[in-house]
Amino acid sequence: MRKTGNHEAHLVWDWNGTLLDDITAVIGATNAAFAEIGVGPVTLEQYRELYCVPIPRFYERLMGRLPSESEWTAMDEVFHRHYREQRAACLLTDGVEELLREWQLAGRSQSLLSMYGHEELVPVVRGYGIEARFLRVDGRTGPSGGSKALHMERHLAALEGMHPGRTVVIGDAVDDAVAAAHVGARAVLYTGGSHSRASLERAGVPVVDTLADAVAEALRLAS
Repeated sequence: MRKTGNHEAHLVWDWNGTLLDDITAVIGATNAAFAEIGVGPVTLEQYRELYCVPIPRFYERLMGRLPSESEWTAMDEVFHRHYREQRAACLLTDGVEELLREWQLAGRSQSLLSMYGHEELVPVVRGYGIEARFLRVDGRTGPSGGSKALHMERHLAALEGMHPGRTVVIGDAVDDAVAAAHVGARAVLYTGGSHSRASLERAGVPVVDTLADAVAEALRLAS
């Protein structure tokens, strides 16, 4: 395999907790979902330390048991309803617009892959005015709560010739690193979203505190 030059690096950005600074909305919606079945609220620190996918397993860590099928259905509906209400007040993470613009102006490519439902994701991204920065914007299709790995596989396949060896995934969750490894790509994880630094570091990939550092690390990995 030939060496990948910096100008050829392709970024796959995560959305929730990475490009979109929505952790406050996520915590609020999670606690609304717990209240639906009589479970007390969690703190940001508890959330970041215990978060994992699939989501029912995350709920098991917080509740001490797996939710029943009926509980999961009710919690999922409540979570997404409350998240939609609270997401409207969320801003892009500091520096995102400049980072995306500079990457594109340098002649490099980037795309967006999220586990947020596709039909909702696309107009939301468009509303923040950054859709044109990406070759593709793909959200989750099918039931919520699963892993990102298969979605990543389909996402790269749809990019027509994009080689995983020159691709770096930037996200805020261990599942982003798992999805990257599944397709043979690299990953950089950002501490501003769903995980604590300690839990991210267990993934064995670079961990950074800003998205500017994430981009710099992606260039290093792809060089």
